[in-house]
Amino acid sequence: MRHRFRGRKLGRNAPHRKAMFSNMANSLICSLRVDEDAENTPKVQGRIITTVPKAKELRPIIEKLITLAKKAQVHERNAAQYATTAERNTDEWKTWRNSEQWQKWAQAIAPSVTLRRRAFARLRDNLAVDILFNELAERFADRQGGYTRVVRLAEVRLGDSGAQALIEFVGENDRVKSKRQAPVVEEETTPEPKATKEKAAPEASSEADEKTEE
Repeated sequence: MRHRFRGRKLGRNAPHRKAMFSNMANSLICSLRVDEDAENTPKVQGRIITTVPKAKELRPIIEKLITLAKKAQVHERNAAQYATTAERNTDEWKTWRNSEQWQKWAQAIAPSVTLRRRAFARLRDNLAVDILFNELAERFADRQGGYTRVVRLAEVRLGDSGAQALIEFVGENDRVKSKRQAPVVEEETTPEPKATKEKAAPEASSEADEKTEE
C-alpha cells in the first residue's frame, strides 16, 4: 500500500519539486502585474501554461496561499482601529509608539505578520507576497474556495508531446449565468365559436318558413 506517498513525484526529488512549485506559483501570481517594457510579458494576466500533472499539483498550493491572505486581511482590519496616520519617526508617531494604542495594534496585527511570513517561506518573493495579500485577498473576499481553474489544451508540448493545460485565476463574473429572455409570441385572433353559427342557422330557417306561409 502507498501509505504516506500522496502527490505526484514528477521525476524529481522533494527539494526540486518544492523549488519548482515555488517558481510556478510566483509566475502565476506575478502575471497579474504586467510590465509592457519587460521581455517575457504574459499575453493574459493571471494565467500560465504548463503540463496537466503540474497544473493539478499547483492548484491546491495556490488555493491555500489565497486562504492565508484572506485570513490575514481580517486581522489587518481589526488592527486598523489602533493604527496611526502619522509618518514614521515624527513626534506624533513616537508618541503613538510609546502609548497603549501601539500595544493593542501590535497584538492585533501579530497574526497577520505570521501569515505573511508563512507565505513568504513558500514563495520567497516579496512582490508575490504583496500581490497575494493586497490584490488577491480583496478580489476573492466574497468567494468561498475555487479561486483557480485548470483547462486542458488541444496542442501538445513540442519535444515530448506532453499534454498541456493552462491554470488561471477565475474571474469576478464567472458564476453569473446569462438569463435568456423568453421569445415574444404574438397574440392570434381567435375564430368565432361554432355554437354561434349553429344558433344563427335555425333562426334563418324559421324566417324563411314564415315567408312561405304568407
